[in-house]
Amino acid sequence: MTRDANASSLIVGGAASSPRAPLPTLPPLSLYIHIPWCVRKCPYCDFNSHTASPVLPEQEYVDALLADLDQDLHAVYSRELTSIFFGGGTPSLFSAEALGRLLKGVELRIPFADDIEITLEANPGTFEQEKFVAYRKLGINRLSIGIQSFQQEKLKALGRIHNGDEAVRAAGMARQAGFDNFNLDLMHGLPDQSLDDALSDLRQAIELRPTHISWYQLTLEPNTVFWNQPPLLPEDDTLWDIQEAGQALLAEHGYAQYEVSAYAQPGKPARHNLNYWSFGDFIGIGAGAHGKLSHPDGRIVRTWKTRLPKDYLNPAKNFQAGEKALSNDELPFDFLMNALRLTAGVESRLYPERTGLSLDTLAEGRREAEQSGLMQVEPSRLAATERGQLFLNDLLQQFLS
Repeated sequence: MTRDANASSLIVGGAASSPRAPLPTLPPLSLYIHIPWCVRKCPYCDFNSHTASPVLPEQEYVDALLADLDQDLHAVYSRELTSIFFGGGTPSLFSAEALGRLLKGVELRIPFADDIEITLEANPGTFEQEKFVAYRKLGINRLSIGIQSFQQEKLKALGRIHNGDEAVRAAGMARQAGFDNFNLDLMHGLPDQSLDDALSDLRQAIELRPTHISWYQLTLEPNTVFWNQPPLLPEDDTLWDIQEAGQALLAEHGYAQYEVSAYAQPGKPARHNLNYWSFGDFIGIGAGAHGKLSHPDGRIVRTWKTRLPKDYLNPAKNFQAGEKALSNDELPFDFLMNALRLTAGVESRLYPERTGLSLDTLAEGRREAEQSGLMQVEPSRLAATERGQLFLNDLLQQFLS
């Protein structure tokens, strides 16, 4: 394929309002690979996912992904990949053969770290024991299984294609296939969900002994079926009770909260996600994928790729739909929007290392946030208080230019 990455639709951020130093070192580098097809689109989903045809264009899409990656190689700067994440859509719809060819192609272009984390998203309805053994042999060493609930009436309300028994079996099959590190994805605040319902889901998940649990509240997003036809959701008091009781249950069983909706056993936080939240770099390839890339001269650029699969696969169209260089005025908010999601925050030194800006550029907003009880008064760290975690949007408002 011949495509020009410098598309005429690119949007470039405005000039910096104050000096920015070259970056002393470039941050760790990850790769996000988007597989946009699902068996069926869920009514709450606002991700870039599309109903799959009976035969997926695996070969053509892998060819496009590698050609897309080629156009981003200029931003690697001799770094190795610390993590890869296959997201979707439902990446487990792709064959092991297709993913194997893709991973070999990636490794020929960018070296892998010795301890690289490679995560594949999967749904219980797409689990096949033979396929998952093959995935593990490829070097994929972490699964993220989209369960959402174990209760049939809740799964039906969410438009999921699996049932509770399949969800339980999926975890066992993952372990039998050789995955000793996997995440279970659960939602709460579901239609007509009670506190007992929510805790029942959590207890079932904990019994399956995943190393990581993503547990987050259902929200109604624009451009979804639920936005236009909203279901009856629990009252705010019930939602608060679910949040408090669920967090206590997870802590009791050794799942420490390290991010707004992520809980992990010791040593098992998702390294790929930690790189996002600590303002690391990531290349995004695939239909609708986003990336964030730093350059030694201090430029930090966010990119996004062509969204529709048919356009992404069209040789006449560009892979990259746009890019935006972050200005100095935008960087404080952009950095903290990520870092403050972490319950422990980040070391203060990371801000100048990853942005090229002095900590003084945060001073006014930080002072106001500390006085409001939203940020911890701790010079060596940038971290929200418990109250700041609950009111993260209010906290971030302090750093808008």
